[in-house]
Amino acid sequence: MSQELLAILDQMEREKGIKKEVLIEAVESALVSAARRALNIKPEEELKIELDRNTGKIRAFRNKEEVTSIDFGRIAASTARQVIIQKIREAEKDVVFNEFQGKVGEIVSGTVYRFDKGNIIVDLLGKTEGILLKREQSPKEEFRQGQRICTYVVEVKKDTRGPQIILSRTHPNLLKKLFELEVPEIYEGIVEIKSISREPGARTKIAVCSKNEKVDSVGACVGMRGNRIRNIVNELQGEKIDIVRYSDDIREYIKAALSPAKVSEIKLDKDNLKAEVIVDDDQLSLSIGKHGQNVRLASRLIGWELDIRKKATAAVAQEGKEEKIEKETVSLEQLSGVGEKILASLHEAGFKTMKDILQADIKDLMKLKGIGEKKAKKIIEQAKETQK
Repeated sequence: MSQELLAILDQMEREKGIKKEVLIEAVESALVSAARRALNIKPEEELKIELDRNTGKIRAFRNKEEVTSIDFGRIAASTARQVIIQKIREAEKDVVFNEFQGKVGEIVSGTVYRFDKGNIIVDLLGKTEGILLKREQSPKEEFRQGQRICTYVVEVKKDTRGPQIILSRTHPNLLKKLFELEVPEIYEGIVEIKSISREPGARTKIAVCSKNEKVDSVGACVGMRGNRIRNIVNELQGEKIDIVRYSDDIREYIKAALSPAKVSEIKLDKDNLKAEVIVDDDQLSLSIGKHGQNVRLASRLIGWELDIRKKATAAVAQEGKEEKIEKETVSLEQLSGVGEKILASLHEAGFKTMKDILQADIKDLMKLKGIGEKKAKKIIEQAKETQK
């Protein structure tokens, strides 16, 4: 019985991946429970069971004195059996938890096992099950029972029923890991993924750059005859992927991000991370994209707010802006009925242009020498007329 027990534990270690020491401790714990009932030992009394790791011999100690009257063969085969099984199940759960805890942030493959209220239960290599929640599913993807599925491990949580493995098909890092698998230059660190902007199931933009001048970052991702990018697109069931060449020059980066549209001019507001992008009329719809998708993804990719305008609109806006500035900077000499002394007083008080007059009120002007209420009102009215 002793050698047979060790042989069984060795076999379970190989098949289940549970350390032999954990199994031995489970057996000892189970035998303690069984022996207490068999010998009617009180809770306050000490009982210890030892299983020899080399011979398989089982010894019992009651209050540190060895007990020789226990038929361990009979107990091990009956009373202790259920406790041992329970301990082994717990150990199996810990093995699975530890294994998949180490796979958080990685890709795992499995097969679709069943569907549960919109969620997909995935069989992970026959070891355990993962759950692909509805919110983690791409809206345009469909799967059948038994179909192979590639997922990203988001989180592993302990549960009374065993480890709960949360999977995703929408996480941006799923795309990053797929590129690492398909593009050796990314896996080796020669080509770097700088940013990813994704609308799952529809379209993705991914910015890449090369650390080696001899390696073309975009070409490496696309692959010969497009085979690398095609494999990733197929895995994502037809999701469109734009490979964008990253640049430290923000203008060049914006142009690449808005591809395939062609950009004519870019005006930057670096303080607020905003850019006004001017395009030809025939490029407007292409730059914005269907339902604004292209500009939205480009904006997320570079982290700037992009305002797309066609040339005619931009020109009108600029013209209006210049006209407004011109009107605001009209000198005070254009005021009629104002003598040199009053002009001198206005200049001395800091009123240089019509804009300065418009920002003042009647009381401010009445404080100046030679200007009463009636005169102040007239000056302000004349300033307003110049803005029309």
